[in-house]
Amino acid sequence: MSKDYYKTLGVDKNASKEEIKQAFRKLAHQHHPDKGGDEKKFKEINEAYSILSNDEKRQQYDQFGSDFSGFTGQGGMSWEDIFRNYQSQGQNVEFDLGDIFGGGGGFSNIFSQFFNGGGRTHKARKEKGKDIVVDLEISLEEAFSGVVKEINLKKYNVCKHCKGTGGEPGSGKKKCSECDGQGQVQQTKRTFFGTFSQVITCSKCFGEGELNEKECKECKGTGRVHEIENIKIDLPAGVDNEQTIKIPSKGEAAKKGGVQGDLYVRVHLKQHEYFTRKRDDLYCDAEIKYSQAVLGDKINILTMEGDLQLKIPAGTEAGKMFRLSGKGMPRLNSYGHGDQYVKIHIKVPHKLSRKQEELIERLKEEEL
Repeated sequence: MSKDYYKTLGVDKNASKEEIKQAFRKLAHQHHPDKGGDEKKFKEINEAYSILSNDEKRQQYDQFGSDFSGFTGQGGMSWEDIFRNYQSQGQNVEFDLGDIFGGGGGFSNIFSQFFNGGGRTHKARKEKGKDIVVDLEISLEEAFSGVVKEINLKKYNVCKHCKGTGGEPGSGKKKCSECDGQGQVQQTKRTFFGTFSQVITCSKCFGEGELNEKECKECKGTGRVHEIENIKIDLPAGVDNEQTIKIPSKGEAAKKGGVQGDLYVRVHLKQHEYFTRKRDDLYCDAEIKYSQAVLGDKINILTMEGDLQLKIPAGTEAGKMFRLSGKGMPRLNSYGHGDQYVKIHIKVPHKLSRKQEELIERLKEEEL
């Protein structure tokens, strides 16, 4: 079903590029997921704008509708279906809408890329092992100074016996019988255009053209083993709550010498009894006596680097916020520190001695 991009953005079909841009900005701001908006709606808005803001794509859309990028023929196959189908089988296929709708050589260019007879074929990329995500809780003090943590992670690692090849050391290689050592095989497919042949990566040798004569006795030919690994995680000073640190090549190993996955460490900060963190700044409370608020004084304040004295000016009111420059958290991947903010609370005594009551009464008489 053709999509009405003009209706999605709420503009007329004769709308100018500036009107389209203004409508997009308004709707994108309203439906942005980070602002609590609908992610599906936000994607629809982006899709509409990507077409209508481009003169060539807009012209094609006005002529053919939204199906110009998802043409459907007999059998229900779209260009996107064909593209995904061939790409999933190791084909590196690229085409432009101009190839379909003129200016790029017509349908013949599409055929020359998808099917043999001038088509391009490539070996399949090495398989990548799975990425792993772990959660790690640290204290605010550890986040302030940076810390090295160790975890034990059970995962697939490269087989040390065969070094990931999957073959028993010294056993040699033999030619793959499936592809006759070519690493590729020809496959015939029937489509709504007719019957076509294509060259795909051999599924038995994964494009290598050869197989191990004898499987590794440790990993049974997979090139990896399931084991527990002790991993050191170096968390930098200034790391924040819910921040994710990437450790390359510490995820799971792939089969037969593929690319190692990555490890992602999601940091969680423990709640601190004194400080509250907001990005690079720290917030804390300090309680002073009524006399200190009226007359002024110096009080000790705890910082991440030790105590310091804070001067309380005479006449300080409850709720007053003082800033201690550079006493916050280190700025990650940058220089300097954030600030520390101290909020003042005035302590009101619940019980007074007789002498204190007399003094308060005298102050009351002085209208204090």
